[in-house]
Amino acid sequence: MQVIRIATRQSPLALWQANEVSRRLQLLYPDLQIELIKISTKGDNILDSPLNKIGGKGLFVKELEQSLLQNQADIAVHSMKDVPMELPDGLHLPVMLERDDPHDAFVSNHYAAPAMLPAGACIGTSSLRRQAQLSVLFPKLKMLSLRGNVGSRLQKLDDGRYDAIILATAGLKRLQLSHRITQILPSRLVLPAVGQGAIGIECRCGDSRIESLISVLHHPATATCVSAERAFNRRLNGGCQVPIAGFACLQGDEQIWFRARVSDPDGQRLIEGELRGSAVESESLGLQLAENFLSRGADKILAAIGLHTD
Repeated sequence: MQVIRIATRQSPLALWQANEVSRRLQLLYPDLQIELIKISTKGDNILDSPLNKIGGKGLFVKELEQSLLQNQADIAVHSMKDVPMELPDGLHLPVMLERDDPHDAFVSNHYAAPAMLPAGACIGTSSLRRQAQLSVLFPKLKMLSLRGNVGSRLQKLDDGRYDAIILATAGLKRLQLSHRITQILPSRLVLPAVGQGAIGIECRCGDSRIESLISVLHHPATATCVSAERAFNRRLNGGCQVPIAGFACLQGDEQIWFRARVSDPDGQRLIEGELRGSAVESESLGLQLAENFLSRGADKILAAIGLHTD
């Protein structure tokens, strides 16, 4: 009997993702034995500091990757928006599942939309990207850090500690919490994070048995779009917890439309742009837009918050 060991974080959303991969594999291979290796990560354990203050790169994946490198697991299942732009030697991401809704969700018990919030109202978010874009649109609102899993964040909202919070639409839907979504924020207002809504499967390079098993789960269109987003972010040396937004979508089978934004957290400086091109050149499209952003001062914005570009 074949066995596959899946490394996953222990949050309800991460477990949903790992179980979804398990479910799909089980349907394809009824005799496959699947084990979940539940791992606690630095990002899960340190909840009293903003993500960007405790090291944005690899906060939610490093320990999972170590389990792969030490042969304690065969694959690791990740939210693509949490995956660093550079992977450790010996690991790769050969599979991405079809992307779910990539947009952010506005969640509030008393207000129908961000525009309805009164001046001084508090919005909770762990993301500098969300904070930056909302600060541009609604400069009179107060942005407060919000950490924890989806359930604990919703509880903090219900306890009255925030007037509204921003969460990923895909996560709420996966946890059967769609009823908590007040408004799905269109990308023209708040552009999603790189990789948001996509699930990636990481494994050891050259592990042909595992690569063959999981290859049937791969969704090429999602991978094409995410490759443009990650190329853009990688060129800006952006990592995962920075005020960089990037979202690509296919238009027909052959064209890709890529939009991006870089802003400082308080929304005082914003660079945005977009490109359309051939889907087969998605990665070069992301790099091309990144160079455009660098020529317009994106490196200075990132340097001001402790990041830099090469």
